[in-house]
Amino acid sequence: MAIEKATLAGGCFWCTEALFQRIKGVTDVVPGYAASQVENPSYQAVCSGSTGAAEGIQFSYDPAIISYEKLLEIFWHVHDPTTLNRQGNDSGTQYRSAIFYHNDEQKQIALASKVALDQSGAYKRPAVTEIAPFTNFYAAEDYHREYYNRNSSQPYCMLIINPKVQKLLKEYRSDLKTEITP
Repeated sequence: MAIEKATLAGGCFWCTEALFQRIKGVTDVVPGYAASQVENPSYQAVCSGSTGAAEGIQFSYDPAIISYEKLLEIFWHVHDPTTLNRQGNDSGTQYRSAIFYHNDEQKQIALASKVALDQSGAYKRPAVTEIAPFTNFYAAEDYHREYYNRNSSQPYCMLIINPKVQKLLKEYRSDLKTEITP
């Protein structure tokens, strides 16, 4: 099988980058802006809410190592897909939960996965995650890349990202790379 691309948004891209770069079969995790109505938006423009962009990640993955279904299972459990335009204290449309599918197979898997999540009772409320066709993705400024790995002692990383990394380690240890540690 060929390497495939995925684009997800689950709140602050520092969090989602830190999580997905630890998953076996996932490579080239890039934080950035998905579904922007403006070409090459800046962080400041995205934060203003005027671009329509979501903070997200785009990455490559090897379906022979990890399936899209498994990636979405992890995605559902490492952020709160039931809060509209919010993750923790981060609020605004740029922090929305979204799956931007690259083909019809990803679309069908995402739709079925969301239904299964809602039926599972994992959350008390239904998922509000947007499932939309991929339109565009712009890489974030360099200072956003590898943010957690470079700044793990910063308060945001310690209080917000590290608990998510610990949850990932606890619940998905067999799906994680061994060479990257929290």
